[in-house]
Amino acid sequence: MSEAPVFALIDCNSFYASCERVFRPDLAKVPVVVLSNNDGCVVARSYDAKPFVKMGEPYFQIKHKLQRLGIVAFSSNYALYGDMSQRVMSVIESLVPAVEVYSIDEAFADMSGIRGPEVLGRQIRHQVLRCTGIPVGVGIAPTKTLAKLANHTAKRLQAQTGGVVDICDPFKRDWVLRNTDVAEVWGVGRRMKAHLEEMGIRTAMDLARADTWTLRKKFSVVIEKTARELGGTSCLALDEADPPKQEICCSRMFGKRLQALPAIQEAVATYMMRASEKLRAQQSLCKKIRVSIRTGMFNPAEAQYANGLVVDLPYPTDDVRVLTRAATDAVERIFRPGYQYSKAEVMLLNLCQPGEFTEDLFARSQPGEASKVMSVLDAINGRWGRGTLRVASVPTTPEWAMRRDLLSQSYTTRLDQLWQIHCR
Repeated sequence: MSEAPVFALIDCNSFYASCERVFRPDLAKVPVVVLSNNDGCVVARSYDAKPFVKMGEPYFQIKHKLQRLGIVAFSSNYALYGDMSQRVMSVIESLVPAVEVYSIDEAFADMSGIRGPEVLGRQIRHQVLRCTGIPVGVGIAPTKTLAKLANHTAKRLQAQTGGVVDICDPFKRDWVLRNTDVAEVWGVGRRMKAHLEEMGIRTAMDLARADTWTLRKKFSVVIEKTARELGGTSCLALDEADPPKQEICCSRMFGKRLQALPAIQEAVATYMMRASEKLRAQQSLCKKIRVSIRTGMFNPAEAQYANGLVVDLPYPTDDVRVLTRAATDAVERIFRPGYQYSKAEVMLLNLCQPGEFTEDLFARSQPGEASKVMSVLDAINGRWGRGTLRVASVPTTPEWAMRRDLLSQSYTTRLDQLWQIHCR
């Protein structure tokens, strides 16, 4: 007889803000917010900033309020966050049998068969904090959906729980279900909440006790599985490896409006460089790309234009040179002078693993030399940092670069910006 599954969800507390605090101990008790691309709006808040700042508030509207309240704002430092995420996940992986990295700041862990899972949960929390400086919450339960709910409770009642909640016990599970709004259940959004409330389902317990066949007929099999998981039946297994993506997209707003074609082509070449890195990381090839550009779409006084183009490549490839050439040629075809462009996007389509494309016997394929060049390119950039080696059309310091006036140091990824401690 197989043992009952036990899952843990380990979720970093206010991850972006916590990363900024790790190397700034002077901000340990200071509210912190992190801004989106081009310092547009608030995308992350420390716990003590949440009462004063709403998620998504435009920075230019609240800049003076933040200064008046003593709230420190940072531009998004993706290099720092990505590296800190890897460190957190490495610590978790060293303590549990299997891990599914769910997002940059959370992971599911398999605790099946472990005696005293709550003790292990507290050990994980202690080790992650000690090794990385990032505080986490741990929720433990017999299903992934319940583990999410337990994690939410651990954070909501951190003073009482110490950041770890185990609801494998039915009595504790029922208390959490009764005292959790249905909107807090994993996969239930605002619209779904309204529909569920029409059926008298207001709490997680209501959803757990609802007739699953009715939920499936009225909504979908996803909501049916959610209800079953809340009832203690595991429907979602631990996915230890992410399947290769079927599409890869790289899209950014420019730091300023662009009017000249060469600058836009530089931006598209840069985005394609990043997209091709992701493509090779999952060992896929691409047969088709889509490139699009657009102006700002919300200023009625500004002339608006948007266009995109799908391009078939000569053969399935992961060669950044072939991809970049096709993308920059596509931009030239859709570009129209006289407009102020604000954004570009590249998408890699029709992705498959090598050998999966069914072509005729005489169809062209990527030369072996190109694959070797790409391996060397990735090896050099992996050792010495992204962008060390790049195609010539990718600039070092572009004029259109994303605006990040409040950017913190790259404490963990650049030798010239290492954390410095001055002793008196």
